[in-house]
Amino acid sequence: MIRVLLAEDQHLVRGALAALLSLEKDITVVAGVADGAAAVRAAAEHRPDVVLLDIEMPVMDGITATARVREAVPTAKVLILTTFGRPGYLRRAMDAGASGFVVKDAEPERLADAVRRVHAGQIVVDPELAVASLERGRNPLTEREREVLRAAEDGATVADVARRLHLSEGTVRNHLSSAIGKTGARNRAEAARTARENGWL
Repeated sequence: MIRVLLAEDQHLVRGALAALLSLEKDITVVAGVADGAAAVRAAAEHRPDVVLLDIEMPVMDGITATARVREAVPTAKVLILTTFGRPGYLRRAMDAGASGFVVKDAEPERLADAVRRVHAGQIVVDPELAVASLERGRNPLTEREREVLRAAEDGATVADVARRLHLSEGTVRNHLSSAIGKTGARNRAEAARTARENGWL
């Protein structure tokens, strides 16, 4: 039996996924949790073969959780299952150690097949997303530029961002300016929106 851990913050979706996978004779769902931090704890406790992670979850996002799960249980494979089929998410998830990336509107049999394939050691990626990722190229933003853009996303002033991140205001301005240039945006709000839409944040 392939032991699966589900991490999805929407209770109904999590329940539906568990029910669908439980119909498969060779798959059993050992636990279901609502956030990334709980997924890491549950992975350490249950030692699943495959961990299905949503990306946008409270407490800890799925990409961060992917890296933590792989540290806690190196034998576990991570399959990202998300509504947000953004090319930047794909690259970041794979860099974090995910073995697969499937969008939620895939047919149920494709999900079960993806679970089996990642368990067998294969890499599984939604074909359309793979093409889009190749077309868009790598994330152009540095980790610091992403951090500054995230901090400025809620409309915070340069001074606010500098205080939050313990940086000088000049350094924050430089990172924002660089991020605006790299995203081809007119201002930092547009840069943050573009980066978010591409999965770069």
